[in-house]
Amino acid sequence: MKTIIRMYKHLNWANQRMLEILQTLECDNQQARRLFSHILYSEQVWLSRLQGIDSSHLPIWGEIEITACEALVKQNEQSFTIFLSSIIDSDLDNLITYRNSEGKEFRSSLRDILTHLVLHGQYHRGQIMSRLRADGIDPINIDFITFVR
Repeated sequence: MKTIIRMYKHLNWANQRMLEILQTLECDNQQARRLFSHILYSEQVWLSRLQGIDSSHLPIWGEIEITACEALVKQNEQSFTIFLSSIIDSDLDNLITYRNSEGKEFRSSLRDILTHLVLHGQYHRGQIMSRLRADGIDPINIDFITFVR
């Protein structure tokens, strides 16, 4: 659990840093904002699945303003902090049954889902950085090692 919790602290830190750079852009980068909102929506979808709540009504992609992203960053951080504090090491191998966005049923371990979600966000934050760089904006450092230093 210590590693999982540390990964989620990094996820929250990286989301906050990403939010801050997107808030400071002189010109809105719709692609970057769309990817960022996808990260945040996906976090909500997966948390619902982990809690055994139907996530079919939740968006995975959407067009939202940066102020809505700010609210989601805070909400997701709080929700995952509460969720992670309620599980123990032995829970990580529990199988979670869920349906994907197409309605297909899957079973995955809690450990694999939590790991996927961290890696999913990092992947898309990398895409955001590439788009910002293409617009002449210096990317921010959200590397895990920078976080732990």
